[in-house]
Amino acid sequence: MENVVVLIVGARPAGLATAACLSKFSIPYVIVERQDCSASPWCKRAYDRLKLHLAKEFCELPHMSYLVDAPTYIPKNTFVKYLDDYIERFNIQPKYLTNVESSTYDNDKKRWSIVAHDMTTCTIVKFRAKFLVVASGENSAENIPMILGLQSFPGDVIHFSSYKSGKSYSGKNVLVVGSGNSGMEISYDLATHGANTSIVIRSPIHVMTKELIRLGMTLAQRLPLNLVDNLLVMSAKFIFGDLSRQGITRPKMGPMTLKSATGKSAVIDVGTVGLIKKGIIKVQGGISKIMGNIVEFQCSKEISFDDGESMLNGNGLPIKEYPNHWKGENGLYCAGLARRGLASIAVDAKNIANDIIYVMGSGSS
Repeated sequence: MENVVVLIVGARPAGLATAACLSKFSIPYVIVERQDCSASPWCKRAYDRLKLHLAKEFCELPHMSYLVDAPTYIPKNTFVKYLDDYIERFNIQPKYLTNVESSTYDNDKKRWSIVAHDMTTCTIVKFRAKFLVVASGENSAENIPMILGLQSFPGDVIHFSSYKSGKSYSGKNVLVVGSGNSGMEISYDLATHGANTSIVIRSPIHVMTKELIRLGMTLAQRLPLNLVDNLLVMSAKFIFGDLSRQGITRPKMGPMTLKSATGKSAVIDVGTVGLIKKGIIKVQGGISKIMGNIVEFQCSKEISFDDGESMLNGNGLPIKEYPNHWKGENGLYCAGLARRGLASIAVDAKNIANDIIYVMGSGSS
């Protein structure tokens, strides 16, 4: 049994940020990570053309800025280098290949008991901690939706985290299921590599440019969200026009308000909308079923494709709403789970470190 003050679960950006903030207060901690490297989604699972969708000033971790000459929108490899430098600067030493299997709170001892599996030595390791921080990430588990007949599909079915480039899909019929930022950007990448690309867009979405989102996030610091939303929607209409003919409708709630209320982000266009307007990328509705390589959509259209004590709820996200999501009971915290991306990680990490130093200073047992 290893006794620690703080145990951080996850060496992704949120866990690293929390570790750095604790270091500033000289609070000892242990950080464990089930993968063999830090920020594994960025190192191993991010597609080649990925850049941060938000401007760099909204994507810095606490106590360390990007280099002055870094581009406004940070490429994947630059961000990975930034994380490596961050780990070195704050001397963060994660215990890799350590998977937490259970945690229980002992009311008598006022401590958390954590059981983990050391995959390097195939042994069980145990920790006793006063504070427990869950920082394993919003997208820590792959989720491929269950679709009737999916098992009969003879082509490739992959999660976006396994996608790297559209080079190998040239000339093939490919369906992208999901119209978030990853789905829209992967569709663009496939199409520009010569794949016959379709994308499923089932729900209304806001389509914005990177510049509009940067403007919105800047104005939201000083103006009411409804005013910012009105400006963004008006600008988006001017830039993209009416996309309803292409099967893309806007939510009734504005983009900034929607993000604040639900965590759902606007889609930042990288050129996908232009290809949709030209008919190069086809927009489809929801899927009814799959029969072999035939996909039937809810509009009855058929197309052939080639490839294709908890503070958290059942989806692994905080029960409490933002901005009170980060603190649970009995020294339990979560970082980076507010569905607000890198922009909110620094806030979570600072809040957690400040609260821990306050609790320790107040003499709570």
